Amino acid sequence: MDSQSVLELFRSSGAMLEGHFQLSSGLHSERYFQCALLLEDPARAESLARELAARIRRKERQPFDVVIGPALGAVIWAHEVARALDARCQFTERKDARMELRRGFQLRPSDRVLVVEDVLTTGGSAREVIGVLERFDAKPAAVGAIVNRSGGNPFAKDGLDLFALAEVEVRTWKPEECPLCRAGGQAVKPGSRPAGAQA
Repeated sequence: MDSQSVLELFRSSGAMLEGHFQLSSGLHSERYFQCALLLEDPARAESLARELAARIRRKERQPFDVVIGPALGAVIWAHEVARALDARCQFTERKDARMELRRGFQLRPSDRVLVVEDVLTTGGSAREVIGVLERFDAKPAAVGAIVNRSGGNPFAKDGLDLFALAEVEVRTWKPEECPLCRAGGQAVKPGSRPAGAQA
């Protein structure tokens, strides 16, 4: 399964939206990936997760103990990837604007952890999850995503590999520089996170 096949799944499931969007990072874009629509079909979600797991196993020889992602967007994705990697699944949530591990989830310093996101734009949400790991003296071993639209690996300087099913170049702009706004358009925010939160 290559990038084009993954993007075709987005298109066929109606999960690739085109228009004028405000991303969780606060940036504006002409394209939005609505992964909830992509993952609503369990068979499709399983197939994508198995593909990511296969790519990870080709490079990462050690097994993972935990797959963890931020709620709400990466909960289903984390679960499917954890199942494909035979690992535990956890997710972080916001409480009073701070990302936390709740619901009795626990991490051990010895846990080998894969942090996952559905769509990676700046890597901000994954970094918040990594911050939660640090509170448990745990460290991520790698990062995984369905779509990487960051234009590279935001975690390379941390020594972390990034595994993504599709690498996509999508133009983004700061709101004050957005040509769609200058043309009189109004950005819509289809995601689940508060505007201005880092993604």
